[in-house]
Amino acid sequence: MQVVRTVQELRALSEAARAAGRRVALVPTMGALHDGHLALVALARRRADLVIVSIFVNPTQFGPSEDLASYPRTLDADLARCRAADVDVVFAPAAAELYPDGAQTFVEVAELAKPLCGASRPHFFRGVATVVTKLLAAARPHLAIFGEKDFQQLQVVRRLARDLLLGVEIVGAPIVREPDGLAMSSRNVYLDAAMRAEALALVGALDAAEAAALAGERSAAALLEQVRKEIGRAPHARLDYAELRHPDTLAECAAIDGPALLALAVRFPSPRAASGEVRLIDNRVLLRRHDAEGPPR
Repeated sequence: MQVVRTVQELRALSEAARAAGRRVALVPTMGALHDGHLALVALARRRADLVIVSIFVNPTQFGPSEDLASYPRTLDADLARCRAADVDVVFAPAAAELYPDGAQTFVEVAELAKPLCGASRPHFFRGVATVVTKLLAAARPHLAIFGEKDFQQLQVVRRLARDLLLGVEIVGAPIVREPDGLAMSSRNVYLDAAMRAEALALVGALDAAEAAALAGERSAAALLEQVRKEIGRAPHARLDYAELRHPDTLAECAAIDGPALLALAVRFPSPRAASGEVRLIDNRVLLRRHDAEGPPR
């Protein structure tokens, strides 16, 4: 496994692979790797000949009061996990490599970035879109793998790749969960035992809404009331949002008549986090095509 620090080194490796007829995959990460990230790597390994993992805590997607300074940085452990997962190249640049002095160019995806996480974190998707564009330009992959846990981010990246004619396939990978159902996240380390137990309210809310939809409930208001009821079972949970959206456009749904994205963001107190709280997101697409006709008869 090679570890490279500069765009020039990364691009040379990718272009050599492409010239040799090899398929190149990129898995962008911010490090603190867990089994969810490794599932993305495994998918990339199946789909490509050269697997690149980027490890970069992107400063432009953090707001002034967010956890940039305290975001977990575990590069040595991350490199060990990448070696064990048969990664070919790790790109671990310094911030100045991707944001040189005087940098003033940013990428924005206008409409998809507005709802959900974009409503409470208006800076976030501009930072994501900008760094992903830079990483795709540097690595020149045939495909890039993103997890569906960050569903809005996945749709933003798909849109920018289409709009900017980048010629890269954006692949979504299913959410990887802990044995008890909690979605894997680098921020789970901020949860103490009590808040870790309360965080299962997210899974309970998704399960309850899915069961109601399969039983025939189509009203968004009724489904979201069920979600709020389940989140309310966690005494310290503070709901940031619970919304039903069209999976492709992220347009709001008043009722569902086909696949619909149920997206959640919930905050929990955490003395381990610099801000004093941790914000977890999760989602599920209700009535996916295989069950869109309703419950078995």
